[in-house]
Amino acid sequence: MKNTIVFIHGMFQNPKSWEKWINYFSEKGYNCVAPAWPMHEGEPAELRQSPPDGLGDLRLEEIIYEMQQIVKDQGQPPIVIGHSVGGLITQLLVSNGLVQTGVAISSVAPNMMLSFDWGFMKNSALITNPFKGNDPFYMDEESFHGSFANTLSEEEAKVAYQQYATHDSRNVLRDCLGSDGHIDLDMPHVPLLFVGGEKDQIIPASLNEKNVNAYKDEVSITAFKEFANRSHFICGEPGWEEVAGYIYEWLQRHEQHQYDTAAHV
Repeated sequence: MKNTIVFIHGMFQNPKSWEKWINYFSEKGYNCVAPAWPMHEGEPAELRQSPPDGLGDLRLEEIIYEMQQIVKDQGQPPIVIGHSVGGLITQLLVSNGLVQTGVAISSVAPNMMLSFDWGFMKNSALITNPFKGNDPFYMDEESFHGSFANTLSEEEAKVAYQQYATHDSRNVLRDCLGSDGHIDLDMPHVPLLFVGGEKDQIIPASLNEKNVNAYKDEVSITAFKEFANRSHFICGEPGWEEVAGYIYEWLQRHEQHQYDTAAHV
């Protein structure tokens, strides 16, 4: 049995979004764990129909606490793969020394790092809109297709929405852009891979690259891979196997490097 991988979902998703990845990496010999954020357990369709009471009050710190506990429960530092806000949480867990290796996919960036890309500005403003208070953001089919899964056909996006989309708390993204999303990017860290999608309307690949380049320790390993014609739904849209396969090969290289290093100590 290889190492454990903890998969962390992002906003408007829940652990079901990782089902194909869990099958893929389980077949490769990994022990796979995909926890739900608070108030994100269950079938997405049921969560949309009956949003949990207090969903709009959910804060980033609550999610980070839950994910930290699950990572610590693994006994030894696991690999962590996170998408979107889950990518930022991955980076935070790496900075806290709780992770063996980190992979941040279409990751929200730390330290109030922004992009002037129109899709990023529009979607960030819609979600964080202060005039909406603690009202949840209700993801609908039109928004999901237009922003989240924009590389899919209308029919493909409708199916994906029905299977995987959830509503979410605006406060989570607001907190990402505040002090809860701060990381010391000068500190040494374990290997960290960033993955971005060329057509991502929520987190542009250019912001992922900016995030990578902000890490300053010259000894630590950081890497970036951009995939053509991929949206923010990069982990679920057709071609997800290519993304998962690239990550698997990258993990294999760094696991072998760690083994070789340990063997010579």
